[in-house]
Amino acid sequence: MTWVNLTSLDQLNEIKNAEGYSLIFKHSTRCSISMMAKRNFEFNWEVIPEDTKLYFLDLISYREISNSIAEIFNVAHQSPQILLIKDGECVLEASHSDISAEEVAEVIAA
Repeated sequence: MTWVNLTSLDQLNEIKNAEGYSLIFKHSTRCSISMMAKRNFEFNWEVIPEDTKLYFLDLISYREISNSIAEIFNVAHQSPQILLIKDGECVLEASHSDISAEEVAEVIAA
């Protein structure tokens, strides 16, 4: 699996209007906790179905997109944070040590 870099507000509209599952990983490149959460997530991400689009947001470089994510999907800003989006709605949100590829896979399989 590979990340799609989230670098434009147009991509957020695509995620909001997409059918199926998309995942957004909000990452702070200045935070060791965020680095650890990303590494742990990537270590186990093979459990997530391959047709799930995985978006990566460097929230230091793209703060405006991070703020829009909170607004569009009605979630509080966290870092690190994952949002699992299904048919335009956030169905799972987790941050810090609660970020888990296994939990994402369980929600998708349910």
